Parts: sequence; structure tokens; C-alpha cells
Amino acid sequence: MMAGSQWELPPELCCRPMAFVTLTGLDVVYNAVHRAIWDAFCANRRADRLSISFKVLPGDHEYPKCRTKRTSYEWYIPKGILKTGWMNKHLNLVPALVVLFYELDWDDPQWKEKQSECATKVEIVRTSLQGRNTKVAVVLIQKKTPLPPGEDLVASERASALCNACDLSGKSLFVLPHTDHLVGYIIRLENAFYEHAQTYYYTEIRRVKSHKEFLNKTTHQLLFVRHQFKVAFFSELKQDNQNALKYYRTAYSLVHELRAHETNMLEIKTMAGFINYKICRLCFQYNTPLDAIAQFRKHIDLCKKKIGSAELAFEHSAWMSKQFQSFGELFDEAIKLGLTAIQTQNPGFYYQQAACYSQDRKQLAQQLCQAGMTYPSPDPLDTQTGGLDFYGQRPWRQGHQSIDPADPEKEKTGILALQIKERDVPHSELIIALLSSAVAQFKKYKCPRMKSHLMVQMGEEYYHAKDYTKALKLLDYVMCDYRTERWWGLLTAILTTALRCAYLMASVKDYIIYCMEMLGRASTLKEEQKSRIEKNLFRVLTNQVPDSEPDCDPSSEGAARSLWTDRMALAGSNELTIEVQDYIPFIQCKARFQSPSFHVDQPIQLQVFLRADCPHPVPFSKLAVSLSNQEYNQWCVVEPPGQDMMSLVPGQTRSYHFSFVAKTEDVGKKIEMTGIEVMLGSDAGRCVFLSWRGAGGDAASHHEAVQASRLSRRWGRCMDACQEVDWDGVTVQHSTMIISRVPKISVQLSHQPPALTNETYCISLTVQSQEEGVAKDVKLTAGLKPGQDANLGQTTHVTFDGCEVCDDSTPALLPDVPLGDLQPGETLEKCVYVRCVSTGPRVFLFHVAYSIDTAVDARQITCKCHKDETVTIETVVPFEVSVRFVSTKFEPLDQVAVDIPFLLMTDIVSSSPWPLLLTSSSLQLLTVSSNTAQLQSQLQEVVLQTGECASECFCLRCPPPATCSNTVATGHYLISWKRKSSSPDRPLIQTTVTLPHVILESVPLYIYADLPSFGRVRASLPVRYHIENRTALVQEVEMAVEPSDAFMFSGLKQVRLRILPGTQQQMLYNFYPLTAGYQALPQLNISLPRRPSSCTPELRRFLPQRIFVKPQGRQPDDASIAAA
Repeated sequence: MMAGSQWELPPELCCRPMAFVTLTGLDVVYNAVHRAIWDAFCANRRADRLSISFKVLPGDHEYPKCRTKRTSYEWYIPKGILKTGWMNKHLNLVPALVVLFYELDWDDPQWKEKQSECATKVEIVRTSLQGRNTKVAVVLIQKKTPLPPGEDLVASERASALCNACDLSGKSLFVLPHTDHLVGYIIRLENAFYEHAQTYYYTEIRRVKSHKEFLNKTTHQLLFVRHQFKVAFFSELKQDNQNALKYYRTAYSLVHELRAHETNMLEIKTMAGFINYKICRLCFQYNTPLDAIAQFRKHIDLCKKKIGSAELAFEHSAWMSKQFQSFGELFDEAIKLGLTAIQTQNPGFYYQQAACYSQDRKQLAQQLCQAGMTYPSPDPLDTQTGGLDFYGQRPWRQGHQSIDPADPEKEKTGILALQIKERDVPHSELIIALLSSAVAQFKKYKCPRMKSHLMVQMGEEYYHAKDYTKALKLLDYVMCDYRTERWWGLLTAILTTALRCAYLMASVKDYIIYCMEMLGRASTLKEEQKSRIEKNLFRVLTNQVPDSEPDCDPSSEGAARSLWTDRMALAGSNELTIEVQDYIPFIQCKARFQSPSFHVDQPIQLQVFLRADCPHPVPFSKLAVSLSNQEYNQWCVVEPPGQDMMSLVPGQTRSYHFSFVAKTEDVGKKIEMTGIEVMLGSDAGRCVFLSWRGAGGDAASHHEAVQASRLSRRWGRCMDACQEVDWDGVTVQHSTMIISRVPKISVQLSHQPPALTNETYCISLTVQSQEEGVAKDVKLTAGLKPGQDANLGQTTHVTFDGCEVCDDSTPALLPDVPLGDLQPGETLEKCVYVRCVSTGPRVFLFHVAYSIDTAVDARQITCKCHKDETVTIETVVPFEVSVRFVSTKFEPLDQVAVDIPFLLMTDIVSSSPWPLLLTSSSLQLLTVSSNTAQLQSQLQEVVLQTGECASECFCLRCPPPATCSNTVATGHYLISWKRKSSSPDRPLIQTTVTLPHVILESVPLYIYADLPSFGRVRASLPVRYHIENRTALVQEVEMAVEPSDAFMFSGLKQVRLRILPGTQQQMLYNFYPLTAGYQALPQLNISLPRRPSSCTPELRRFLPQRIFVKPQGRQPDDASIAAA
């Protein structure tokens, strides 16, 4: 009782106090209606239901007897602060309300008899309560739904009669119809029960408070604390938590005002712990965690020095541990309900402190509880009732409140009994449980170092508890973190404990691992300690039992030695493989390929460096390197013949060289070191393979390499001063690439950039062999380099035939074109023709591959060589073509008149840096026809330099369209050209230019003029006007010639004509120029009376506006002739 369970908080203290209501008259086993009522009260209660604890009891249940009320406290001396059964009594034994359920309808034919029976049952309940203030209520279970109040007069009369018979008030009688809405009625009943319970607890609070006037502070100090605690507890039952917190705080202050001495110290601390628990719980409940933390700190400060009896000092540590644990549990529970914690303030710190006090308890118990003592008889811890009357008192002197113990001899035997019982307490289990809770919290709040620190303590506790397997598992997990963070002192201490565990378990593999790490460079042990460990290690390797580790538990050493003897006697399992990559062993290993890449015709060079950090030389019997291609492993093994051993001298670096020839099929592949193995021991004893992944290195190597790199950059190294290999300067190269043999051929490209769109662009390729032997099976891959824009592959065509015109079926890359063999010094030339349909840069690849026989380390191999040349070629447009439509007067046209001649003007501007030869041009007309008999190219054999322009002019006519559309396609303009510098047999390039569409318009009247190309002053100038009717109607035409200062004219100045459809009229005028130069012709005004919309400017736009007039010539005479 006093060993472990004494410090557990009683469940009635830790639970949430709820109003206690008992239900009688319900047969929940055999009556289905009663069972449904009980389930509605208790089953699946939601959080929003009232805080009431229900219990079904028989009607004649005997409740705890009520003591006689004290009328005076004058001579009363209290025996303790709080009785152990008081809280449980008011939570589970003494109800605030007893509810009697009775089946009775208002119209029951046996009403009188049942009324009398109900009154008798109520009286039985009152008698069993024996004068307590507990309320009594009656609930009538009825089959029918009652009418609204006031409508059922019979029900009102009988309810009044029943209340009188049972001596109940009207508020204590209830009706419960058993209908489909049972739960709703039950909730309404709960509300009424809750009000009655509130009244009861309020009465109890007033009753306790009324005692205060009879108390004095001299002899009744304990009662002040007791009454305040009771008032606070009743307030909690009443769900008045604010007042409960106030009364608990008062009780806490009063408990620390009590005179404390050794006999009552435990009782004071126990009650202080109870009250503190209540205060902290309520603070967390009201979401004021800072108040809870402040209260707990105050509690610890006030109580941590109240140790009590020195012979039972371990009890104080146990009590302190429980305080921290309880607060941690409260904190954690509040977090689960929504409270937010942080790294520096979380439950883990309280669990950790609880574990620390448990460790103190364990140490004090080991000091104070001497082994060999017999348990006293009779047992001083036994009591007549089987438990204590008051919390925190000693069983052998219950109710004793004086400073001196009543019986010193009993005190002595009681302390001895407590000490003997303390020896049986599983301290390590308690400590581990608390540390485990703390670790879970620190893991949750991301505190890795605190977690590791506590896991070490857990491992040590498992070691003390002799659970070596769990100890090793925890310590091994934590050591990874300490290796990574380079806490060498801490790592050594943990390794020491781990080595003891491995020895006491006789775990051969673990023992070897920890021995190797204790001998390594990370260990902070002294040389003599390392020498002892190294001696033990080699004893195990020779199948001998190692010496025991210092500070081991003497009681376990014998069993460990026996286990080791059995292990050494086993014939099998003498080979062990230890992955040392994650440890820091006493042998360091680094490996490297001599170069990041090797040509296939070079031997691959590989070096392995080994170094021992232990006090004495280390013999080993084998070194092997594993590569990604296992066929090479046979060349990377060192194994002395027979029983000979190799040796590593401490502090010196030993290097081993390996060389092998790569296979030609591995060209382009990477060879990696997958592992390195060093074998310790021999077949005669035990073989231990130390295995490194990759190219060696261990848990500390990366940081050491970084540090060495920084030092080398800062100070440099003098390699000539010391011939020995500098271990820190050795870098790891775990892989190498096998690359093809260096080709001894030259590949040259000759071309004239840029390429022109659609031309057959020639790239001349020259391959010359510089090999000493015959280059066999030479192949050429030429074309667009892969990996570029996909659109380039569709607009680029490559061929070897320069006379062939490339089309869309021609590929962009020609792979593996055979070129035959190439003799030493021989030169091969090849032309590659490229056609680029679109502009922009392109990268072309020329890949020449061949095979050749060569010798490597006296081995004949056939090497495949290749050489790549790439060239970027820009493709540009050779020329720009512009097209425009003009009238016969060379005026720009937006619209073309139907069946009236117009001109097509083309301009070709060269943008090529090279001269272009335009061989010919032509028109492909669709709806437009030529106005001349035959279209002839005006650009035959024309050479264009950069920036020069070549122009052509064609006279065209557009016939009436076949459809109603006024927009028609014109056709295409074809240009045949090539570079002037290209060979004559190179095909011509034909560029097609789509001519723009034309917009057609119909003219009702077409007027054009026949006149000479020039006139002469004072000479007749005949002008004939042709007027053609283009409509289907007879047109009346009014014509008038306006006078001009530059001309005189003869002819009709004003005339009115009628022109039949499809016919024309002619008007002849003789103009007489008066002034030389460009002169405006007299304007002809034309109007169509029947078509007012046709204005004069539209009709005369086809007429010439000006003419050049030459001056009047002189008449030749004889003198001038003679002079000439």
C-alpha cells in the first residue's frame, strides 16, 4: 500500500465532479419500458447534456448514515484534514436527489390503492436517507400523452392528492409518457433534476459555512482547511467552477499556514498536492494556462523543502515526481482539448522533471533501504479497516497530531516496513515510463536534442533493469545523432554503456562493433583503456572469451561468462559481416579511381587507402573491392598466400593499387565502386568482414573532408616535404566513366554561309586518317543534330545527290552511311546537300565512326572510335518580292475595272550576301488575262548583287467574273534562280509568290483617248475620244470641253449623244498648243442624265490629264547650213 499506490492520486480527485442522482423503482433487467427509460438517461450522452451522474438503486437501498450534528466545537480536536472516503461518498454514495419511478395513469381504476403504495415507497426512501438534506421526487410513468395543463381536471385533482399523500411539493412530481418522444421528455426531466440537485448542493455549502463561527485558529486549523475544501468540492458538484477555484485557492493558502513537523508533514503535502491538482485543472479548464503554470511553480517552491523524516527521504522524491507527472498529464489533456503549446513550454519538461525525481528516489532508496533486513511482525502498515481514515497519515498512528510520535518503537518499525517495501518498487520501470512520455512530447514539439538526451537516460535505466536488448536498441538509435553532430565525449560515454550491454548479453556482433568504435578516432578513452579493448577484440576473433568490462553488475558477470563460453563453443556462424559505413571504426578506408574517366584503350587505375587508429598493429587477411560490373572484381583483390597476414601500423596510411582493362562494350558506361571489404581474423578462428559502401568513408568522413578542404585552401600543402601519403588530402572518387578511344582522324567542313531558303546548300566534308593502322568500317552520320525543335526536322532535308531536288520525303538526318575503309594517311571527301525550307539557325552534326585494332597491356582489343563535328548554319531569305497594281497611267489601284487594261508591277530586292542569278520569271494567271499577245520575262539571266532590285511590268485585263463575287484571285509569280557561284549542273530553284487578290468594279461608260506622245507649240494636235457604253441600256451622254489658257481647240465644245448598248462613239478634236512644257489638257466634262450617280471624275479617270509640248522649231537657212 505504501510502496507505489500511495502516490497515485485518488480517482475521485481526478474525475470531473457531477451532481449525483439516484433512480429507484426501475426494473432495467426484466422491464423493457424501464430499460428504455434508463438507456435514454445514460446511453450515448452528448457533450451538450447536463453534468449529472445517474445510478439505479432499489427503493430500500441503505444510504450512508448521517452522523449526529455537532452543536459545539469547544472541546473538539480534529484527527486529520480530510477523510479518505469523503469525496467518494458525495460522488457515488450520497445523492443530491432520489427519484422514485412509479407506473400510474390518471385514470387507473385502482387509483386509491396505487396512491397509497406510492406514498409508502416515498416514505421508505426518506427513512433510508436518515435525516440528510437529499431531495426526493416522484415520476409517474404513463402510457398516454397528457393533455395541456388546465384541460384535464381529473389529472389536476389526483396530482394534488398524490402530492399530499407523499408529502411532496408540486415541483417534485413529474409525469413521463412512454411515447415516441421519450428522449425529449427525458431531457426535460434532466433539467428539473438538475435544479433540485443545485438546491441540495447550495444547502450543503451553507451548512458547511455555518460551522466557521464555532472554530478557533488555535486548535481548529485543520478544520479551516477541511471546510474550505468541502465548500470548493460542493461548488464543483454544483458546476460553479469559478467559486470552486476561489475556495480551493483559500484552502491552499490555509494548508501552508499549518504548523508543519515530521509527524504531519506527509499529510500537509498530500492535501497541498490534492488542492494544487484541483486549482491547475480548473485553470486549464478555463483556458488560463499561465495561471496554472504559475500555481504549479508556487506549489513546488513551497513544498520542495518539506522533506519530512530523513529516513524516508525517498518518499519526498516520489511525491515530487508525482506532482510533476500529474501536472504534465493535465497539460497534455488541455492540449488535446485545443490548447496550444510551444517548444519551450510543453508537457515534456514536466515528465522529464518527474523522471529526475524518480531517479533521485531510486538513489535514496538504494542508500536508505538496506538489504537483509526482515519485515517486522506484526505488520505496522496494516489497519483494522484495511485503509487509512485520513489522507496522508501513517497507518500506525492514525489521528495523531502531536509533534512527538505516540510510540517511538512503533515509529521505528513502521519506517523499517516502509523502507523494506521501497526495495520492491520497480524504480527503473517508473523512470522509463516517465522518460518515454517526455520523449513523445519532445518528438511532437520537434526538440531533437532533448529527445536524444532522454533516450540515453532510458537506455541507461534499461541497463540497470538488466533489459540489455532494449537498452542496446535505444542507445544504438541515439548514437546516430551524436555521430552526426560530433559529440565525441557523449558518444564515448554511450558506447561504454552499450559495450557493457553487449558483453553481458554475449552478443558477438554488437560487441565487435562497439569495440571497433571505442578504438576509433572518435573515442576519447585513454590509451591503456583502448589497449584493453583491442586485446578483448582479438580474443573474440580467435574464439576466446573476452575479459569482463569494468563496472559491470557483479551478479550478472557469471552468467555473461557462461554465455560467452557457449558462444565460442558453437561450430557454425563464425563469419560476420559488419556494415561500418554508419559507424566510426578503428580502420579508416578511402578509395578512388585515378581519373574521373578512362579511355577504353587505357588500363583503369584504382587505389585503396587504409589507416588504423588503434594503439597496436592490426593484422588482416584480405582486401577486396566490389565494382558495379562484377566481372572486374577478380582484378581488385589482395589476399596473401597461405596463412600469411597483412598488417596496418597505427597512424600510418597504407595504399593498394589495382589495374584492369575495360571491355569495349562498356564504352559510355559508368563503373562504380559498390563496396570495399577488409577481412579480420582467419578461418581458424572467427572471420569478420568490415564492409564499406561505395568508396569508403564513415560517419565522420564527410565533415573531416570539408575541414581538410578548407585548410588546404587556406594554408596549402607541401607535398615534397613528406613522402608519406597525407590522409586528409586523399579525396574519394567512387566512379569513373569508360569513354571511347581518342580518334586519330581529322574532319573538316567547308561551306559558304548563310544558306538561302529552298536552295540546295552544299557542305563539303573532308576526312583524313592519322591512324597507324587501317580504319575499318567507316560510317558517316550527317544531318540535322537531334534534340532541336521538332519543326526544324520537317523543314530540313539532307541528301548526298546534288542534282536531285529535295522534297518532303527526304530525311533531315542520314544515319550510318558506309564509306568503306580508310588507309593510314588517306583522305576522303564527301559533299552533303542541305535544303532548308524555313529561315533561322540550325545545328548540323557530322559523325564519323570507325573501328580499329589496338593493344592494351598486351591484350588485343577492337576499339570503336568516332569524331563529331557540328556547325551552326543560319538560313536567310534570298530576296524580297513586292507586288502592286497600277493603272495605265501608273497610278495605284485599289479596285480594278472589269475588262479595262491595268499594270502589274513586281520588284525583286536581293537580301543575299552572295550574287544571285535570276534565270527567268513567269506568271501563272487564274481569272486575269494578259493584255498583250505573249508574256515574256524581262529578268532573263539577270544577276543581282546584295541590295539591288529587279523590276517587271505586265499589262493585264480582267474579264467579267463568272460569279457574283467582286473579289478574284490573280495567280502566281514564278521566279527561277540560283547562286551565281554554283555549278552549272546544280538544279534551279523555283520560288513561287502568290499574287494578291483584286477587287473588281463595273463602269457604265468607258472613255479612252488616242493622242500623240507629245505636241509642238503652234502645231495641230489631234485627239480622238472613244466613248463605249458598257451597260444594257441606251445611254445619253452630255460632253463639254472646258477652255484652257494653254490650248486652243477646234471641234464641238458641247454635245449631247445617244450611245446604243455595247457600241461606242468617237469625238475628234484638234488642240493647238500655245505654251511649251508639261501642260494640262483641256478637261472633258461628261455626265449621264440617266445615271446621276456617275460623276465626271469617275468617268474621265481613264483619260490622260497632261501632255508634253515641245517648243516651236527653227527653219534651217543657208548660213546655218554653211556654218554647219
